[in-house]
Amino acid sequence: MIRVLIAEDQQMLRGALSTLLNYEEDIEVIAQASNGKEATELIHQLAPDVCLLDIEMPIKGGLDLAEEIFEAKSLCKVIILTTFARTGYFERAIGAGVHGYLLKDGPSEELAEAIRRVMNGQRMFSPELVFNQLRQDNPLTSREKEVLKLIASGLTSKEVSAHLFLSAGTVRNYMSEIINKLEAKNRIEAITKAKEKGWI
Repeated sequence: MIRVLIAEDQQMLRGALSTLLNYEEDIEVIAQASNGKEATELIHQLAPDVCLLDIEMPIKGGLDLAEEIFEAKSLCKVIILTTFARTGYFERAIGAGVHGYLLKDGPSEELAEAIRRVMNGQRMFSPELVFNQLRQDNPLTSREKEVLKLIASGLTSKEVSAHLFLSAGTVRNYMSEIINKLEAKNRIEAITKAKEKGWI
């Protein structure tokens, strides 16, 4: 029996997914969580085989949780289930070693089959996402993403330079390069564009 945990903040969808998956003879939903923090606790308690994670959840999102699971070298396999076909999210999920990334509008049979395949060591990604990824890669380097993420969180250039042990001039150069690459007028527009693409 494949033991599944579902982390999804929409209660109705979470319940529907659980009911549909429990109809499968070889799948059992052993826990449901409404946010990433709750899911973390349940993963430690119950050690599910597969975690189905939504991306945008309160307290801790699915990608943050996926990264934690990956870093902890947990045996739990992760499938991201989302409405967002953003290339940046997909790129981050791949970096977090997820085993599947599927869109919520797919049929439930496909989800059940994806769970089985992931348990057999395969990786399952929505073809639409793979196509989008090939079409539009993130132009920012990992350092540029780091700088922009910190600026987006409300830090000043001076605070970012202290946080990353860089000179203020280097941070300014990074921001200038980021604005150029994203073809933005200023840092606010750069942050907005990067967030829309899911690049930070």
